[in-house]
Amino acid sequence: MGKSLYLKLEQISEVHEKDVYLKDIAALYSDDPAVLNKCKALKVKKIPSDKDRRYVGNVLDIVELITQADPQIQVENMGETDFIIDYKKPKAPNYLWAWLKTIFVCVVCFCGAAFAIMTFNNDASVRDVFQEVYGLILGQEAGEFTILELSYSIGLGLGVILFFNHFSKWKLNTDPTPLEVEMRLYEDNISKTLIQNSGRKESGVDVT
Repeated sequence: MGKSLYLKLEQISEVHEKDVYLKDIAALYSDDPAVLNKCKALKVKKIPSDKDRRYVGNVLDIVELITQADPQIQVENMGETDFIIDYKKPKAPNYLWAWLKTIFVCVVCFCGAAFAIMTFNNDASVRDVFQEVYGLILGQEAGEFTILELSYSIGLGLGVILFFNHFSKWKLNTDPTPLEVEMRLYEDNISKTLIQNSGRKESGVDVT
């Protein structure tokens, strides 16, 4: 009688040890504890280098490895057919460097956003529009600073917070933020590119 093993490979798994086992890159289930423990302990790869690098694998290699360990095991793949092992050397966290990078990114984003808003306002002549609206409604000439500029500035900040659905560590709802969506799309595109490039055996230059 065959032994069933359900296998769910992740598209990309980050590891910090050179010996990569099946439990590190996949979720496993079997009603036979012996089969489950045996498969979890299977070594999938030995990282040959000390450098941070990504390695691409295929589910068929995993099935072959499991079959060699026990030919009676029937593998049901419930996840990815191609996977990536992202090896990163273990190192102590550098909180100072992390904070410096965070501050640098925040400053760049703030200055870039401020410059974009200012150039847009100048191109669209927002100040002239506010003066015209102020004069039409109140019947008098607007000064240097009016309630329109104040409400516009406050509304712009609130609009950004509502759109990005995020302020500090608080979120307005459980939906992912636009930045989170874009980052996931970026990561998916990187993974797909690595997998597709690994399947190409040509030695020439690919211009497609």
